[in-house]
Order: sequence, then C-alpha cells, then structure tokens
Amino acid sequence: MITINIIAVGKVKEKYFIDAIKEYSQRLSAFCKLNITEVPDIPIPQNASGAQLAEVLTKEANSIFAKIPKDNYIFALCVERKQLSSEELAEQIGKLQVEGKSSLTFIIGSSCGLSNEVKCRANAQLSFSKMTFPHQLFRVMLVEQIYRAFKILNNHTYHK
Repeated sequence: MITINIIAVGKVKEKYFIDAIKEYSQRLSAFCKLNITEVPDIPIPQNASGAQLAEVLTKEANSIFAKIPKDNYIFALCVERKQLSSEELAEQIGKLQVEGKSSLTFIIGSSCGLSNEVKCRANAQLSFSKMTFPHQLFRVMLVEQIYRAFKILNNHTYHK
C-alpha cells in the first residue's frame, strides 16, 4: 500500500476543517496510508523586508526538510506552477505507483509560500489554482483531491 505524506506549515484550528480532514483520511484508508505532519509557522514581522521574509521561509524550510521521509517523491504546492486536473493528478499518482514509488509527499507552505530550496528539492511543483485559499481550507482540498485521485484510479463513481 502506498504512503501519502502531507507536510504543512501551521495548524488547522477550526473544528469543521479538522472534521473534514478526518472524514477524507478515513475514506483514504482503503487506498493508502496517510500521514499529516504540521510544522510551526514562523511569525512574520509587519512590513517585513525581503531579507526578513527570506529568513522566515528558510526556517520553515528547515522544519519541512526534517520531516520529509527518505526516498519520497515530493510535490511542492506552489501557486505559480503547473495546474493539473483531477484526472491528471490521478494519472500522475498511478504512474508513480507503477514506477515503484511507495511514498509520496505533498508540501504546503505558509501564507508566504515556500522557499526556493523546498521548490528545488521537490520532484514536481503543482498549483491548484491562481486563486488564493486559506491554508486550513487548502489542506481539506488537498486531502479531498488525493481521495478523488484514488477513486479515479480504481474506477469508482465518486468522480464526475
């Protein structure tokens, strides 16, 4: 069974988001092992300079790197990168499984994004949209899309 890891900067606080993540996590248990790891977000000073922002992103990157399991295929979620349809994400996950990849990691950055070091270390960079979403909601969206991908791969009727 494939392992899906999600490493996210910051905590989910609202109960309704936590409940939604739990629901999709339970549904996913039929298809994969899901691990969600939260790393602390670093407070950003108001009116932060470019250097201060870079320092915060580097600290967050170090926390992320410490949590990435070995031999993982890494997806960095970046607003400025390639957008995939649900079918294309499913196809990519299926292809990676066929290639023998047994562990995939999706990385969600803070509201300031991800450092270039994280983006460069990733095997792929994905965008869900050019729109901005709250980070807590985005985590729900990611888990749902992973669930949808497995339903597509298994020819189930969930996806329409």
